[in-house]
Amino acid sequence: MIRHKLAGVGVALVTPFTIDGKVDYKALARMIDYVIDGGVDYIVALGTTAETPTLYMPERAVIAMFITNQIAGRVPLVMGCGGNSTSEVLDQLREFDLRGADAILSVTPYYNKPSQEGLYQHFRTVSEHSPLPVILYNIPGRTGVNMTAETTLRIASDFDNVVGIKEASGDIGQMQRILDSRSDGLLVLSGDDGMTLDLMERGGDGVISVAANAFPRRFMQCVGHAKAGDFEAARREYAALDEAVRALFAEGNPTGVKCALATMGLIGPTMRLPLVEGSAALRERFRTLIAEYDLH
Repeated sequence: MIRHKLAGVGVALVTPFTIDGKVDYKALARMIDYVIDGGVDYIVALGTTAETPTLYMPERAVIAMFITNQIAGRVPLVMGCGGNSTSEVLDQLREFDLRGADAILSVTPYYNKPSQEGLYQHFRTVSEHSPLPVILYNIPGRTGVNMTAETTLRIASDFDNVVGIKEASGDIGQMQRILDSRSDGLLVLSGDDGMTLDLMERGGDGVISVAANAFPRRFMQCVGHAKAGDFEAARREYAALDEAVRALFAEGNPTGVKCALATMGLIGPTMRLPLVEGSAALRERFRTLIAEYDLH
């Protein structure tokens, strides 16, 4: 059942670049193996943390195929298929090789600021054309529009292949309304690392995580306690991660996580404009935190 496969921790995988800005496939393969070895439950490709808006459509298609092949069935895969034009999302559904994926993650259309009815009609169209289960993605801080709990529940109720929501509104009350009224099969996943335990304690199913790129073992230990219902142990474990997680977002995402990964020697720090590399001060902060809390 898809709900069991995609509960727990999905890692929103970064896209490493070479110093001249090309996709670094060797580093991407290394990252995939690193997070799988670290115990993550599944991988999310081509999401926000992947710098997907800076990737050309042919690059996205190649990356999707590469990640599928590198995972080789070891963990489930969720593929990002989103955009601010509904027809463009349908193009992605046609052009990406989705045969190795278990679901798609589709963000609310950004910049256009559609109404709640517009969001409903967008996801109705996506759900009708998707060959895979759909996880909705609400992140108003980036898109400029909040999908309300009522709209999320309406979409999930009307379309059987909508199986979950990645909620990154930062509004725990809105998340609670979804939890209170959801059908049994609807996954409710945190889109914020720092809200994971609060959401899971209220009955949520897990997180699609940025931090699990850099600190998969420690983050999995924390969420493992939460899945077992031991939130006291989970919060003790998270205390060692808290400052590092906050540092990941101090200069924006994925700037922070790429800075941490570069400090750890896993990838280079290169970003594509308009994003820029983390500051020297942030690099030093990560060096200190990784050593202090043994986050390797």
